[in-house]
Amino acid sequence: MPHYLIAGYLPDNFDPSTQDEAMVEEIHALNREMIAAGVRRFAGGLGATHTLRAQPDGDVHVSDGPYLETKELVGGITIVETATLDEALAWARRAVKACRMPVEVREIFFVPAPAKT
Repeated sequence: MPHYLIAGYLPDNFDPSTQDEAMVEEIHALNREMIAAGVRRFAGGLGATHTLRAQPDGDVHVSDGPYLETKELVGGITIVETATLDEALAWARRAVKACRMPVEVREIFFVPAPAKT
């Protein structure tokens, strides 16, 4: 079955103190329902961003944050395994309501490594 990424977006000025106990419980309840339904593979919040870029001399440069200006940051992700995109979207709709933030859904493509010959 396909796997989908559900990524939640927070405004760049997000204040975690705005999350009340009811909201936190809604998020935990949704996670428990996803686990009970057998669709959740992973879920978690995300911390600070570090960007790594290859340099012409072969070195890799590490910097804090993304290079692009953005008004939103990915605040958390959930990986679900569902039979269809519509089913993943149904879970994502519930995530929008529980987390009170926009989310995006993307199919995760997996290409197995070729067998050694």
